[in-house]
Amino acid sequence: MSTIVYGAGISGRGAAEILAKHNEQVYLYNDNPCTLPEELASLLESKNGGLIIGSENWSALLDKADLLVLSPGVPTDIENVRLAEAQGLKIISEVELGYKNYQGHIAAITGTNGKTTTTTIVGEMFKRLPVKSAVGGNIGMALSKEVENLPADAWFAAELSSFQLEKVDTFAPDVAAVLNLTPDHLERHHTIEAYGEAKKNIFKNQDASKYTVLNYDDPTVREWASDSRGQICYFSRKVQLEQGVFMQNGNFVIKWKNKEYVVCNIKDVKLFGGHNEENILCAIACGFFAGVSVEDMADVLKNFKAVEHRIEYVTTINDVPYYNDSKATNTDSVIKALEAFVNGHIVLLAGGYDKMTDLTEMMNLVREKCDCLILLGAAQARFNEAAIKAGVKNIRLATSFKDAVDIAHEVARKPQVVLLSPACSSYDMFKNYPERGNTFKNLVRALEK
Repeated sequence: MSTIVYGAGISGRGAAEILAKHNEQVYLYNDNPCTLPEELASLLESKNGGLIIGSENWSALLDKADLLVLSPGVPTDIENVRLAEAQGLKIISEVELGYKNYQGHIAAITGTNGKTTTTTIVGEMFKRLPVKSAVGGNIGMALSKEVENLPADAWFAAELSSFQLEKVDTFAPDVAAVLNLTPDHLERHHTIEAYGEAKKNIFKNQDASKYTVLNYDDPTVREWASDSRGQICYFSRKVQLEQGVFMQNGNFVIKWKNKEYVVCNIKDVKLFGGHNEENILCAIACGFFAGVSVEDMADVLKNFKAVEHRIEYVTTINDVPYYNDSKATNTDSVIKALEAFVNGHIVLLAGGYDKMTDLTEMMNLVREKCDCLILLGAAQARFNEAAIKAGVKNIRLATSFKDAVDIAHEVARKPQVVLLSPACSSYDMFKNYPERGNTFKNLVRALEK
């Protein structure tokens, strides 16, 4: 029998390549027309597999297979997946496939926000270990592809989304970390409860030899300790824990099994904002359990700069700094960004492809922190209505992305800051959030000239 890989994006192509290299017959299926790199197409064909397009071929394809590997972008409740289940195919995620083919160590990080920053920090910490290390998952290439050549003593830092965690059945990372949980991706999961259950899969197969790292300050995530069989390590920026990783007098402190370590002080790091304190605390826990020394963790943190597109400083024009937070694709991300600017006086650019999340909390904070709100994109009308309802005073409606940047440049004066933090996906104007962020940076730098 053969394997079907559903979805010909980055994850699907990576999974298909790995399977074919293991002499599996692989059919890479995609709903819409696409082309494969010539090398991959030849590899699949050499194993009597290949690319299959369109649902009219689906039923015939199921008769040939006994395993279905889902790319993260493929919902588990669509008709094709249900047909596969009814026919008795085993269904796993691309992450599960990668885990089955890897004998090394994994620190896996999930959460609604902060995953990329935390995983990147952990990846930098792992580089200090005397073994090979790598970073992957939602942050870049397919996990199954990235672990391909790693030895059994390697450490892998994996950023995992709820989509990637939906169909895992043996996945059990050495360290499983959950940063937070707020409403997101409800168009896929339908309820916050289902979204949370997908996230919890990150630790569901752990045993007492492994570590579950949870945010004590998030009431929902804190309660998940009762669902894990791993050793629980909380992190907190608000509470000095009896055991765990926490803030004390501005210091990042580890207290574990009656030993206490001070990593460094918040003044020593370049990242700012309460959300980044949480990201750092979580990363410290992951590094600690992987065996990274306190000295090496401190050195990494002192030299670490913001991840691109996450409250990323662009430049200063006429004494007004510009920040690119294009990665803020939900309201909770925007709230964290607004809170990071303690003094307020923000000129905020928001809007894009609407995820239809509730805007009440975000707009209440916009009223308090923002001197001007510039709205754009497909979500503009709904955001405008919510802003008016919340009592936001200075609202400007942009006719294009460039117009939004031009308006910000026109109105912003010292001590204000200009912040792109959309609370939306980018698909109404751009391919993805990096393209949106790069466009913003290019437009701002053009203004500077």
